[in-house]
Amino acid sequence: MPVAKLLIDTGPLVALLNRDEKLHQDCVDFLKGFRGQLLSTEAILTEALYLLGDAWEFQKKCFEFVLAAVQLVPVSVNSLKQTMSLMEKYDDVPMDYADATLVVLAQELDVHEIFTLDRRGFSTYRMSRNRGFTIYPN
Repeated sequence: MPVAKLLIDTGPLVALLNRDEKLHQDCVDFLKGFRGQLLSTEAILTEALYLLGDAWEFQKKCFEFVLAAVQLVPVSVNSLKQTMSLMEKYDDVPMDYADATLVVLAQELDVHEIFTLDRRGFSTYRMSRNRGFTIYPN
């Protein structure tokens, strides 16, 4: 896999940390073969912590994984405006806040590869110049 930078969405983050998730092993196997930098936003971290539930042991694992393996890119005022615009554009999909922050981050950093389980959304979303995402795992 020739990807140097990869966006990580909520689904794989939760699946990696929760062995009971249906796609846990697929996500683990994919990440074992990945050599590069994982990028994400605080919105993804927030969503993952919520989905992992109230158990501190899962939340702690999430924090530890993100601190060790994921670069969180803060949202700027300009990014927030772009996020709002994208959510309005894709309100029929719909696009949630976390997904919108990843699309904006993709545009800002010119990263077109994403580690996501949301094939429907990220097959639909487009960056500038109508560029789509390469979705992993395949």
